[in-house]
Amino acid sequence: MANTRLSMRRIKEVLRLHFEQNRSRRLIAQTVGASPTTVGDYIARAQAAGLTYPLPENLDDDELDRLLFPLPPPVTAQRAEPDWPAVYASLRTKGMTLTLAWQEYKSVHPDGYQLSWFFQAYREYVGKLGFTLRQFHPAGRCFVDYSGTTASVIDEATGEVREAQIFVATMGASNYTYVEATWSQKLPDWIRSHVRLLEFLGGVPELLIPDNLKSGVKQASFYDPQINPTFREFAAYYQFTVLPTRPRKPRDKAKVENGVLIVQRWILARLRNRRFFSLTELNVAIAELVRDMNTRQFKKLPGTRQSAFDSIDRPALKALPEQAYEYAQWGLARVHIDCHIEVDAHYYSVPYRWLREQVDTRLTDTVLEVFAKGKRIASHVRSYNRGRHTTVVEHLPPKHQQYLGWSPERLASWAERIGPSVKLVVERLLAGREHSQQAYRTCLGVIRLGKTYGDDRLEAACHRALHVNAVAYRSVESMLKTGMDKKPLILESAQTTLPLHENVRGPTYFH
Repeated sequence: MANTRLSMRRIKEVLRLHFEQNRSRRLIAQTVGASPTTVGDYIARAQAAGLTYPLPENLDDDELDRLLFPLPPPVTAQRAEPDWPAVYASLRTKGMTLTLAWQEYKSVHPDGYQLSWFFQAYREYVGKLGFTLRQFHPAGRCFVDYSGTTASVIDEATGEVREAQIFVATMGASNYTYVEATWSQKLPDWIRSHVRLLEFLGGVPELLIPDNLKSGVKQASFYDPQINPTFREFAAYYQFTVLPTRPRKPRDKAKVENGVLIVQRWILARLRNRRFFSLTELNVAIAELVRDMNTRQFKKLPGTRQSAFDSIDRPALKALPEQAYEYAQWGLARVHIDCHIEVDAHYYSVPYRWLREQVDTRLTDTVLEVFAKGKRIASHVRSYNRGRHTTVVEHLPPKHQQYLGWSPERLASWAERIGPSVKLVVERLLAGREHSQQAYRTCLGVIRLGKTYGDDRLEAACHRALHVNAVAYRSVESMLKTGMDKKPLILESAQTTLPLHENVRGPTYFH
């Protein structure tokens, strides 16, 4: 009920709109300028008093006030006291209301207290609880955030101290809490922390409420927050809803902020004088204290976080899928003239019909998938060889087809305009690959060095690269950066016995 009672005229209007017009509580609240909760309270009071609409003609305002707001019974009255902790816990069940709780109480105790007293006494009971316990959330809602306080981990080999981030998740109804340490708050750690959270809970909450961390929320907005694509895919896999807290609405995240505060006092403060030499060691210590915290007796309610979770939140969880989600990072890439895209410093082939198009990439620990216009157009086993190529022959254009004008002959001709040494370097690069298209990007890189350093210097650098057997883009670029191309070549009388290979540099390279 609102702190200030509405005028009797507005209360009568509430009753008229409800009983006679059958309007919703939200619409009635907008009409009379009150909250839906206040409107519901007046309707419940009228029902408890046996009132309908229209009101009796002989019912004046004083008598209506007495019926709606009766005085509490004398202290001497012997009536059964409601089990307030049980009422408080039952209200976390989906669909449960305080009116229904009163009706169940009256069914057991017909001579018990009336609705208005029941409402008032319950509010007084809740007011005596701690702030964290007073927060009311339905079952199946989970709040997540990071603690502002970190934990130190010492590298045993170097003595370097790294600060670990502390991930905190709190169930809204039971205050059941999960905590773990990760090296960062970045997307991979964010997703993997959630995977472990769901395994810890043994099920999937209906609603997950994160703060507006960039890893989870791409763009914060009061009306339309944009969820990070990877986090959105993760939510779809586990079939839960993400509801980010609203910007500048601290009450939205009060639950998890209080959970973070408890974690800082109950866990991190206890660990402050201990030394940890690995993230695993730190998380073992955290897990022990989390278990203690979840099984510690509530001060003002019966039971523990664990027992409250088992009775309230656990029944509201959905079953976990058979396989845990595999972290995947989404990105954008453009298909280069060599029919490859670059993802995490490796080059993967894409069908040539998508040349120069922008595509979506999905990268996991084991697989790279490429999508265009919502359809998968390529899939590769992930490679961790930086600077190398993974090529499917069918992705390349037919050899007789100079697709969009690009071919080895065109690149060689373009290089020849600069000089014979540049042309020879380009030809060596093209011949050194299993598929000539794999070298297109490198050849273009060499040719475009002429725009930065001038064609004459590029020709001299390529001449030196050929002489010292260092035919590679980085070798030519290094010579230009250091001015080595301007120095005279010192011809060696003796031939090197090293095998010819683009990664093997002769002794004159270092003159």
